[in-house]
Amino acid sequence: MPRWRRNGGARVRGQGDDRRHDTSGPRLEAADLGSDLGARATLVQFSSAFCAPCRATRRVLGEVAGMVPGVAHVEIDAEDRLELVRALGVLKTPTVLVLDADGRVVRRAVGQPRKADVIAALGVAV
Repeated sequence: MPRWRRNGGARVRGQGDDRRHDTSGPRLEAADLGSDLGARATLVQFSSAFCAPCRATRRVLGEVAGMVPGVAHVEIDAEDRLELVRALGVLKTPTVLVLDADGRVVRRAVGQPRKADVIAALGVAV
């Protein structure tokens, strides 16, 4: 079972001054993801083609995004986006990032998450 951590040390975009939650993590934009950010939060999943836990993670994150208004789910093929994978320090799939409305990484986990854990992690972002 994955452990949710505060954002990692990698940097993609600048840092913010908002102290409601830790904003020292990387910031991603729609152009980085190839998809629009959610109005309230975005669940970003890094997957690979032959990863069985990735398929289960896709289902869980899709269900959560469908349940929580303003939350988007974006799946990224790690092999196709190696530059982004390296910038964010993604070492295994699935890796899930929780972004706030501004695209800042507020939580990350490696491995297949439980639905309740994803919902709890979203609490930091919204």
